[in-house]
Amino acid sequence: MNELFGTLSDGTPVHRWTLERAGVRVRILSYGGIVQSLEIPDRDGRAGNVVLGFADLDGYLTHPDPYFGALVGRYANRIAGGRFPLDGVTYALAQNSGPNSLHGGGRGFDKRVWDVTPLDEGADGTYGLRLSRVSPHGEEGFPGRVEVTATYRLEADGSLAIAYEAVTDAPTVVNLTNHSYFNLGGSGNAGGHELRLAASRFTPVDEDLIPTGELAEVTDTRFDFRRARKVGGGYDHNFVLDGGVTEAAREVAELHDPTSGRVVTVATTEPGIQLYTADHLGEPFAPGDGIALETQHFPDSPNRPGFPSTVLRPGEVYRSRTVYGFATR
Repeated sequence: MNELFGTLSDGTPVHRWTLERAGVRVRILSYGGIVQSLEIPDRDGRAGNVVLGFADLDGYLTHPDPYFGALVGRYANRIAGGRFPLDGVTYALAQNSGPNSLHGGGRGFDKRVWDVTPLDEGADGTYGLRLSRVSPHGEEGFPGRVEVTATYRLEADGSLAIAYEAVTDAPTVVNLTNHSYFNLGGSGNAGGHELRLAASRFTPVDEDLIPTGELAEVTDTRFDFRRARKVGGGYDHNFVLDGGVTEAAREVAELHDPTSGRVVTVATTEPGIQLYTADHLGEPFAPGDGIALETQHFPDSPNRPGFPSTVLRPGEVYRSRTVYGFATR
């Protein structure tokens, strides 16, 4: 189902699409590729929205910084100093987080209106939406004209799969993710959720949340989620997923709310996942109201040759896939 959600100041319409299947209902906006709501049942069969968002377009325009549910790019997470070298050229990016570039700059993919094409149910039992746009050379300082697609599908079992593809006409860097904040109870603080991560290492950061370059072991630290435990707060860190980059998505995380019984599993092809416990959320929300699990390459990879590369060259295809599964117990 497609409906008008609002209109930008320049007259551009923003539409909302609803997908529903196997007890799951998701609403997606053409503005920012935002997952506005995601309704799944609790252990008693009662449906509830488990992601943070706003009821109208003005909410997203007035409060852009949390990136609620957004499709983030051209580069998710931080690039130190808003600069990076590539093939002997240093590129200067928009600096929107102190001296650093964050989530693609001041007007990244999350603040663009995407073209949306509905996808009919296929032989694999899925259906969904294909979002596309062209990011021109120089957008927010990034080199290369990049054609991007993000495909949102509800699979036959109700899982939400998001697949990204991108091609470029000049060497550039690409790192895409979805920035949904989960609250499996539907309201209140999410710090009591239990989290398991298939991550034996993490990337320590400095005071500006830029990785130091170290890949540190999680053993005997508060970063060890290899066995499920309460999340608590105080996290805005990238975890190094066991297995690195993979061709097929493999399960790397499980988030469980003991009160509602809801469970979200995360499977991905990505080498990293950013755990953000939303400790700085402001009105109309409160700190800790959601937990973001952003599947992606590592922060500041363009400045860290030892990290998995985010470079995309002409003739190559950037591909990334993340699947959110839903259950109760």
